[in-house]
Amino acid sequence: MSGSFSLPYTTDLEDSSHQVKPFEPPKKSSFEDTTLRFIIKYKKVVLLIITFVCLSLFTNVPFIPHFKSSTPKIVIILAANEGGGVLKWKSPQEWSVERSSIANKKYYAKQHGYGLTIKDMTIKKRYSHEWRESWEKVDILKQTMRQFPQTEWFWWLDLHTYIMEPQISLEAHFLNNLDNVTYRTLDNFNPLGLPTDIPYVDYSSPIDMIITQDCGGFNLGSFLMRRSQWSEMLLDIWWDPAMYEQMHMQWEHKEQDALETLYTTQPWIRERVAFLPLRTINAFPPGACAEQADDPRYFFKDHDFVVNMAGCEWGRDCWGEMESYKALSRKLHKRWWKFWQ
Repeated sequence: MSGSFSLPYTTDLEDSSHQVKPFEPPKKSSFEDTTLRFIIKYKKVVLLIITFVCLSLFTNVPFIPHFKSSTPKIVIILAANEGGGVLKWKSPQEWSVERSSIANKKYYAKQHGYGLTIKDMTIKKRYSHEWRESWEKVDILKQTMRQFPQTEWFWWLDLHTYIMEPQISLEAHFLNNLDNVTYRTLDNFNPLGLPTDIPYVDYSSPIDMIITQDCGGFNLGSFLMRRSQWSEMLLDIWWDPAMYEQMHMQWEHKEQDALETLYTTQPWIRERVAFLPLRTINAFPPGACAEQADDPRYFFKDHDFVVNMAGCEWGRDCWGEMESYKALSRKLHKRWWKFWQ
């Protein structure tokens, strides 16, 4: 037929480079390629997310939710005045003392996985209308217990304290052996001459508050409180405005005198309070308790756990004492190979 035609065909003798390749579907992009394209496309969003996570994990920036891997068993409460003076401008030495104290507590908390909350004492203004500035410890404890609802122990430290043995945890120091390192009655050490016994006290009750005594009585520069129904009731009564209004003019040491009164008169309070020797968590420098200068129970010795420069603002040099104990701590824990320090 004149109009016929034939289709082209190949033979095995033809060049193999002209062979038709079989159809292959396009390969799917890998996860890495997809992720990379997403990051490039939304780089501003990704950068914002990374910044937020870093702020949450590695800083204490306010107004940013901070993620925690677990609830700390112990939270340290430090009352500072980071915002400036309340009654007067702070001197450079006062700023230095504050920075040193805060850095010391941050380092210790990080070493042992404890929580740390720094309460700005400019809020003391909120109490000034009723002259209740020296009672803020009770209120701050109540706030902190609400802030850390799963934490068991809360350790209050005054600003003029310094942890001299940061390698020692509270558990190893005394918390794991409370019954053997604390004393529950005032038979052997009673500087105020409080009643040594009152009816209906059950000393087999668990310990919910750990304090020390100095030459002037109870000392609240360094003390611990365990979360419990007992603690909540004690804080409520301790903060009770009716009792404060009746007695605040008679109590020279404010909240410490109030606690001493409650301990003296209330069996349910006395039975859950335990005492540590002062030097266990609250050793004094020379100059504090001057009338008892020869009593070794009060004053700091090398390798005591905490030094409390109590009363240094009344005629002593807070900055000089803080710098002295900082230097001593570095010396006591200097590694033998760091000979250049």
